[in-house]
Amino acid sequence: MTTRAYDLIIIGAGPVGENVADRAASGGLSVVIVEAELIGGECSYWACIPSKAILRPGAAIAAARRVGGAAEAVTGSIDVAAVLKRRDYWVSDWDDSGQVEWLQSVGVDLVRGHGRITGPRAVSVTGPDGSTTSLVAHHAVVVSTGSAALIPDVPGLAEIEPWTSREATGVQTVPKRLAILGGGVVAAEMATAYVSFGTEVTLIARSGLLGGLEPFAGEAVLAALREAGASVHLGRSIASASRNEAGEVEYTLDDGTGLVADELLVATGRTPRSEDLGLETIGLKPGSWLDVDETLRVLTHGNPQIEGGWLYAVGDINHRVLLTHQGKYQGRAAGDVIVARAKGLAQDGGTWGVHAATADHRAVPSVVFSDPEVASVGLTADAAEKAGLRVKVLDYDLGTVSGSGLHADGYTGQVRAIVDLDREVLVGMTLLGPDVAEMLHAATIAIVGEVPMARLWHAVPAFPTMSEVWLRLLEAYGRPTAED
Repeated sequence: MTTRAYDLIIIGAGPVGENVADRAASGGLSVVIVEAELIGGECSYWACIPSKAILRPGAAIAAARRVGGAAEAVTGSIDVAAVLKRRDYWVSDWDDSGQVEWLQSVGVDLVRGHGRITGPRAVSVTGPDGSTTSLVAHHAVVVSTGSAALIPDVPGLAEIEPWTSREATGVQTVPKRLAILGGGVVAAEMATAYVSFGTEVTLIARSGLLGGLEPFAGEAVLAALREAGASVHLGRSIASASRNEAGEVEYTLDDGTGLVADELLVATGRTPRSEDLGLETIGLKPGSWLDVDETLRVLTHGNPQIEGGWLYAVGDINHRVLLTHQGKYQGRAAGDVIVARAKGLAQDGGTWGVHAATADHRAVPSVVFSDPEVASVGLTADAAEKAGLRVKVLDYDLGTVSGSGLHADGYTGQVRAIVDLDREVLVGMTLLGPDVAEMLHAATIAIVGEVPMARLWHAVPAFPTMSEVWLRLLEAYGRPTAED
């Protein structure tokens, strides 16, 4: 066994771990990152990138069909083989050599294999060939192992080896019939993608679609899926599942309805990748989420083995916000924190002088790449009310904006803005409609920057664009006074 010492050890080389590594290395620390799979992680090869690659062709055709003159040129259906080939390009054929080169260029060492914590500031890595490398950290260990698909405890479900998001985005042969269990983002996006492929899609959700977002968003996506030919069972769950001799999935709903599909995709939530991480060696529970403070340091809760502030958890594993962009934000914050503390630029145990992860609850941008798209940031009306805020809800029909009508014939969409009346700033916005994702960052900036409503009147939207809806929302809120 070889032993190597570094200032910082990172377990997990997805986008989150990469951002920690880059920030820490640029700050002068020696860094090693441990990865058992591909450098670039879930987002690069099995989630964000491939899912958007398979969704975009259907969205492009739908966009063309909404514009007179272009619609007449669309005479065929999606070339699924070409879609998958384009997907393969975007995931580099599941080859991470480019990411390895990037790690080398920023001065970060890589150890391939399964990393397990063996004690304070100590990690053991079992390589693909069975060899063992012992790593010791002078300052910190970061856990950025992410999350995995949660498989519900349904009789027969695990035995049929259901699809998760990995199989759905990495598919090589598209099934004729696909059942999807779940009503969240993954379920809505994959239903949208596979319907565009011509697959017979059946979606089963215990409640409505896209819970947690404004109700009108889920209702619109549900209507669009049904119009596209998907069969959607709301208020239902799967009671049992099995594969027959032909390899088909036979499953029964909780109301006794029996159905058949070629594959069944489970999209019912996520579970932490911490089961075999060695957490028990430092007094933590295997398989658990890791609680962190605002600097991403794991809370001790009186546990003496992690005192001294050496253990950090960044990204999905800390269960703050399970989104890649927010995990990368956390990664940058954690890298800065670790460098500052290692160089004595921050108070021990405090946050003075360091970048804290404060924005990942208050103003989280999120996009559901369904058709129509749903883009949201900050609070919903319901969440604002539950938070005790005195708010004004501004609703506007996005389809009535000139830019929307030019963008697509018969454009249908909606915008809802939530204003905190006491501070007179935006605290939430939801946009629904084709291509609204590209409008989201303006709302994110307004919310994070706490731009006064009176000041937003001077942020003039270009005409004729869909962004003119900002002017309509301001008019609905009320014109500023002369003093403003």
